[in-house]
Amino acid sequence: MTTTIVIGTQWGDEGKGKLTDILCSQADVVARAAGGHNAGHVVQANGIYHNFRLLPSGLMTPKCLALIGTGVVFHIPTFLQELKDIEEEGIKDARERVFVSDRCHVNFDLHAAVDAAQEQELGNNAVGSMKRGIGPCYSTKAIRSGIRLGEIFDEKPFEEKLRRLADGFQKRFGSLLNYDVEAEIANFKEYRAAIKYHVIDGVPFMAKAKARGANIVVEGSQATLLDIDYGTYPYVTSSSAGLGGTISGLGIGIKDIKEVVGVVKAYTTRLGYGGFPTEDMGEVGARLQAKGGEYAAVIGKKLRCGWLDLVALRYSCMVNQYDCLQLSKLDVLGTFETIKVGIAYKDKETGEEIPSFPANHAVLERVEVIYDELPGWCSKIAEMREWSDLPKEAQDYVEYIENFVGTKAN
Repeated sequence: MTTTIVIGTQWGDEGKGKLTDILCSQADVVARAAGGHNAGHVVQANGIYHNFRLLPSGLMTPKCLALIGTGVVFHIPTFLQELKDIEEEGIKDARERVFVSDRCHVNFDLHAAVDAAQEQELGNNAVGSMKRGIGPCYSTKAIRSGIRLGEIFDEKPFEEKLRRLADGFQKRFGSLLNYDVEAEIANFKEYRAAIKYHVIDGVPFMAKAKARGANIVVEGSQATLLDIDYGTYPYVTSSSAGLGGTISGLGIGIKDIKEVVGVVKAYTTRLGYGGFPTEDMGEVGARLQAKGGEYAAVIGKKLRCGWLDLVALRYSCMVNQYDCLQLSKLDVLGTFETIKVGIAYKDKETGEEIPSFPANHAVLERVEVIYDELPGWCSKIAEMREWSDLPKEAQDYVEYIENFVGTKAN
């Protein structure tokens, strides 16, 4: 039995879904531990193209079982639609192989309505939520007013709880809340039958998988710099996107883990608002965006782009203690004569160097990045499969990253 955990090291869109799909060729179980349908992992394999939102991307692999773990907030309409879509795209047995922990908290349409109301209320101070209800769902979970998936089958108490939850939000947001609780309750009369087969107790599921020696791949969602505790708060997601969230979200033990793989892009990208010290607003950023095809998988919006931030990556390595890094999109840098890497931050107000990635977002926004420059290789490397085939400059770039963060890269 082996358990491999895949985690995004930056602000997401590093290529976690693609790596998960590759690793799942040898896996028996693939699982998600946190987040919701705000994920976007694009995978193209065996003639099938799919943008995974809530389903684990390892479903592309025949016979691989998939679990949506307890730490995920579960939006039933998205789940059912995505199942339908992936079956039509060619994964005919997906419905038979995907399961959901009955301890997941249900992400209602109510939560999405609250998300939208909060962003409208914040106005110019909005955090840039995708308005999919992820944050409000985790909020109701934390204050113990949420509803777990296993509770929806007890119809009368479920309806009472949802009405009570909706009533509290209606009092809080008034006319800003655009929501009909009775319509959502009516929808659940159909949802119960549609998802009953998939709802299981995730704890014995994982225990039995380990007991029979299953190879397990855990697919991280979002990324470390979007983590609710370790990310660029408040411009973060609402879940624990790092190693800690993986362990608690699936109920796996530290002793079960064979390898933790951090996926890192050879440069840096970010979607939406929030600090991004190495962002380039000029020609470099535009070239990276165009060459890398940098669009958010879920909403198709252009990503902000800049040079690789090694201060942030080293911090990510400290948080998650990766066994190795999986470097993606190195080929995108092949047109640059000189490549920069951010190696330190300096506070513009005090002139002092900042020893690590700052917790205070206001400080992060005003840092001046100190760069080192490396020679580019100015050649195409996308088709190369062996380390020895890479130009020396590309090898030097990878080794520079390894030496700076203290973690080997694949």
